[in-house]
Amino acid sequence: MTKITITKAPGTWSVRAGGAVLGESKDALVLSEGEYPDVIYFPRSDIAMAFLDATDHRSHCPHKGDASYFSIVTKSETIENAAWSYEAPKDDVARIKDHLAFYASDKVTVEEI
Repeated sequence: MTKITITKAPGTWSVRAGGAVLGESKDALVLSEGEYPDVIYFPRSDIAMAFLDATDHRSHCPHKGDASYFSIVTKSETIENAAWSYEAPKDDVARIKDHLAFYASDKVTVEEI
């Protein structure tokens, strides 16, 4: 089985898209899963949810559960399914409940500041 670890991310993390800061957090989490790159999860309370629209897209991870997706709506465009959340994560990863993760890309920046 893939080993998943969740730790508090050091420092302060931000996520930006379309020239706007969507969120900044000193309470972000780092999820490490096997050979995959680490993923930063932001507390939902630290994200400007007005920029996010829930979509119908879903995926399933055998280790984490069912993921719901959000598109980021900026002044100039909508970045489809750019964020995800596990609304009811499995017990082993319960710490990521009420957190959001973002696909870093040329349109979305996730970084320690």
